[in-house]
Amino acid sequence: MSEIGIPVLFVLGPIVVVLVFSLLGFALFVATFARRARRFGYPTTRAYLRAAPRSDDEKRDAADLAVKGLACCALGVLFAPFVLIGLAPLFYGGRKFLYASMGLGLVDDPDQSRA
Repeated sequence: MSEIGIPVLFVLGPIVVVLVFSLLGFALFVATFARRARRFGYPTTRAYLRAAPRSDDEKRDAADLAVKGLACCALGVLFAPFVLIGLAPLFYGGRKFLYASMGLGLVDDPDQSRA
């Protein structure tokens, strides 16, 4: 190899590895969202991500998703691409968890009178 080839390998090699692992992590989270959407009976992944949690299982799932995203973002202190991987679950899980804590998405109570 030439004198220029080795330094280029040391610079481009880690960059390529980081990009590949970042793309694999993102693909893993997309697949996870799709599985969760099917498990909870939503027609599409987008419908699952936009909906407020309807049951206790969905609320637990939203909290779990937010904590996993937070953990990935915290790992980003050591390895920066983890922040990018953790942002999607942190956003969607946090939003769903916030919706649940605000009481959104609850089924209407038949005992309440409508004004």
